[in-house]
Amino acid sequence: MSPDAGFSENEFLRYDRQMILPGFGTQAQARLRKGRVLVIGMGGLGSPASLYLAAAGVGTIGIADHDKVDLSNLHRQILYDTHSVGTAKVESAAKRLAALNPECRIVTHAEGVHAQDLPGLFAEYDVIVDCTDNFPTRYMVSDAAVLAKKPLVYGSIFQYEGQASFFYPKDDAPCYRCLFPEMPDPSAVPNCAQAGVLGALCGMIGSIQAMEALKFIAGVGETLAGRLLVVDAATMRVRPLAIKRDPHCPACSAKARIRAIDPKEYEWNCEVPTVMLPSEITAAELAAVLKKPGAPFLLDVRDEDECAVGMLPGAVNIPLPELGMRWNELPKDRAIVACCLSGARSARACGFLSAKGVRAVSNLKGGVKAWARAVDPSFRF
Repeated sequence: MSPDAGFSENEFLRYDRQMILPGFGTQAQARLRKGRVLVIGMGGLGSPASLYLAAAGVGTIGIADHDKVDLSNLHRQILYDTHSVGTAKVESAAKRLAALNPECRIVTHAEGVHAQDLPGLFAEYDVIVDCTDNFPTRYMVSDAAVLAKKPLVYGSIFQYEGQASFFYPKDDAPCYRCLFPEMPDPSAVPNCAQAGVLGALCGMIGSIQAMEALKFIAGVGETLAGRLLVVDAATMRVRPLAIKRDPHCPACSAKARIRAIDPKEYEWNCEVPTVMLPSEITAAELAAVLKKPGAPFLLDVRDEDECAVGMLPGAVNIPLPELGMRWNELPKDRAIVACCLSGARSARACGFLSAKGVRAVSNLKGGVKAWARAVDPSFRF
């Protein structure tokens, strides 16, 4: 293929394997060179997505993330290496992407994305690639994309499962809120540190996201609009699920309630508890913790008649058989210490709450019996 369309010899050598594809050619490559893609979240998904966007020759790639590289990131965030630990992600990512393809213009957004900036920011790009890992930002980005009439490439992972789609609410195609209208309860959503994730799964979903953005910009193939691709990495089953536009969608329907990006819409009370405790705590340790600021919430899971005899100061009673229906009554911004008579029932309560994603729950070793022996001999149980 001889150089034309304004491409240098080096560009032809770099992109030759994709330009010889049927239906691609120099025209599609030229569209990629003019393309502008914003990748939000430079973690497990943003790493492979941005690498493949740069390698393919997207002209301008924006990368947004406020975080720094941590050692625990490296098993899945392949943009970085051990020497990157402690540096800003966008700083390290920009160097790596520029080294991969100096033909690309890399624009860094080191403060991440914020509600007040999204309208102006999205106007600068053709496609938004959502590689975020939390629901408030995901919903905010989706709503802003709808309002800006920009296509949004969605990706998410949870343990062995990944999802991807292409949301572009035109021609009756759905948006993210057509599929998931409202944010879930934060206490019911564990993060990667709690649920775990395989790095290779991030590579699979992030690569799919890059492919969706590339197809749209280059004008080749068919996007995932109207379909949710579900990948089960444990069994390697891939299922495309049809999704339709919701006529009552809060974001993209004719009667949508979301007409602007209001930060209050995306508030999520997911504060880290002020006191972090081990999975099991002794009575003496608990007595010391209760004297400090940010004391934990005491949950007594004994039956009501047992608690009528005596309870730890400030404790709240939710009998173990009722915990499954009432666990949402527990505070989400405090550590929780569960107790019972001897520690067996409260251990089961801790297991249940941990499975529900409660982030700081501890069992009182030996129960209130141990409290009576070690702290308050006058305590009745």
